[in-house]
Amino acid sequence: MALLARGELRSILQTEMPNALDTRWDTQATDQPEAHGEGQTILLDFDAVVKAEALVEVAHFIRDKFGYTLLSNITAVDYLKQGLIEVVYQFYNAAEGGPDLRVRVRIGRSPEECIVPSLTPTWPGADLQEREAYDMYGVVFPGHPNLARIYMWDEFKGFPMRKDFPKTGDKYTHVTGE
Repeated sequence: MALLARGELRSILQTEMPNALDTRWDTQATDQPEAHGEGQTILLDFDAVVKAEALVEVAHFIRDKFGYTLLSNITAVDYLKQGLIEVVYQFYNAAEGGPDLRVRVRIGRSPEECIVPSLTPTWPGADLQEREAYDMYGVVFPGHPNLARIYMWDEFKGFPMRKDFPKTGDKYTHVTGE
């Protein structure tokens, strides 16, 4: 199986699974999320951005066709200014090595939009990381076998890693609703 170079997955998906790509966030968009670090701004356009409903199919595609069987990391990022949450998946080809592949899913911040299918049924290691994204950012993962808070207590209201979560000084203030 061939290893993919960074940025190559996006091109392959454009050809083989064009309906999987989320074109709302193409590289020419002026309002796409940015990462800021040490005086520079970097557009996050080199990885494949896929529609939430296509995630499972894309993940199985890169596993079956290219041998990226290790789902190493799942994390969420809140882009408050753009009104979206980004869930980032990092895959590796454990048999052949090589660079990682990152697949991004960008969803709205509202409860109706903040939904991404679970990869836990195929990659059991996704279990705790999906629960963390649920607990801290409010991302719901249909198909997850036990989507429950992992850090915060059950009665806790809100999602403390969201950039609009109320905070005063070094203490979080109480939130009355989610």
